[in-house]
Formats: sequence, structure tokens, C-alpha cells
Amino acid sequence: MLLAQISDLHLDGSERATRRATRVMEYLRALPRPVDALLVTGDIADHAAESEYEEAARILAAPFPVLPCPGNHDARPAYRKAFLGEAPDTTPVNRVHHIAGTAVLMCDSTIPGRDEGRLGPETLAWIDATLGALPAGVPALIAFHQPPVELHHPVPDAGRLEEPEHLAALLAAHPRVAAVLTGHAHTAAASTFAGLPLIVGPAVTWTLRMPWEGDRPADRDQPPGLAFHVLGGDGRLTTHFRVVLPAAARARAGA
Repeated sequence: MLLAQISDLHLDGSERATRRATRVMEYLRALPRPVDALLVTGDIADHAAESEYEEAARILAAPFPVLPCPGNHDARPAYRKAFLGEAPDTTPVNRVHHIAGTAVLMCDSTIPGRDEGRLGPETLAWIDATLGALPAGVPALIAFHQPPVELHHPVPDAGRLEEPEHLAALLAAHPRVAAVLTGHAHTAAASTFAGLPLIVGPAVTWTLRMPWEGDRPADRDQPPGLAFHVLGGDGRLTTHFRVVLPAAARARAGA
């Protein structure tokens, strides 16, 4: 199974945000082999305006499945109404998708009005029931917005997933889960959580400058990034990170 992952588009109606998100989607649509699905791990809109979600729906339209989850900049009612085309409400937005023999759980880790995340009792119960109902031999991936571990930068670490021990205990009961995928931090990162690979997808809008790279956290000059995840038949997840240059720059480089 081949998945692409993008995160943190922060669409706000500006030409810059639109251009960067459009560039990434054009790159993905033009791949010689299409991905099996695209994961979008939160902060799709910047201000949670319905117009931002309407733009997101247009930009993210693709010939392959697009699997989103909300982030701390998203608001559930507008996200449901203008992006998913559902009736607006404030309940967590949790979805399971069956892609190439794998269950992909896109989970809502948002706390309305806060940057920190939490997988609440309703969502944890949903994860437990969903994993428990899968047929034997079906692997799973779990994705949500806020990373559950420290990434060694004060900005994302101030807004990481709270009470991660509840998720860790749940994962210990479900060994079919191959990896945990998140966004939020605006930097491509790899770590471990509960004995599993933890992959943090890069951002489309801007890249986090780590403390050893300078004092200003937002590097707006870096090109948008994405991740490719390959889940092999042995259950091993391999991830490749890419940046997406403008089409003219890719042409000059022979891409």
C-alpha cells in the first residue's frame, strides 16, 4: 500500500496558501503511479471559515481517495458542513477507511478552542471498537493531528497530545496497528510511540525552524513538504519525505 500524507495547509484565502496547496496536489495527481490514498492530517483551514473549507474541497479533489482529519485550527461544524458535506455538529469527526487491505483510522484529537490535543473517551472507545471489529490479519494505521511525544521545540511541544498514556494502553491491546501518523508540528520527524513508529508529516504552509537553526520558528521560504508511506506485506512501514518545488524549478532539474 502506498499512501501520501500532507498536513497543515492553513488555507486562508490568500494567494500564497492557495498556490502552495495547489502545487502539492498537482504534483500528486501527476505521479506516474497514483497513490492508493492521500492522508490530510489537520489544520486544513486557518480560521475555520466555511469559505476556506469550500476552497479546500476544490483543491483536494483527486482521482484517489482523500482521507482527512481535523486539526486545532479547524472547527467541527464548519468542517463537517463545508468540507465533508454533512450536517454541522460538534461531535468528534472519526472515520475508518479500508485502503488496499489496510484499515486507516483518521481520528479527531482536537479540543475546541485549544492548541493542545486529546483523544477523548468517545474517540478512544471508537478506536478500540473499530480495531476490535477488524478481521484477523488486517493491519491498521492510526492518524490524528497533535503528536503524542516531545519533538524538542517549544512551539509544537506546548500543543502536543495530552494524556497519551490512554492511547498507548489501547495500542498495546491491538498489535495489528503498524504505525501512528500525525501532523501539527510543521516539521518532518520520525520517532516512536508505544513501541510503534511515529511519523510526523511536514507542513504545506511553512516549515518549523528548530532551535539550533535560528530563533524565528516559521521558515516561510522552504517549499511545501509531503510524505510517502509504504506498508509492506511484512507489516513494516517505510516513509520517504519530499519537498515540492514549483513546476518550472522541477523542469530545470529534469524532474
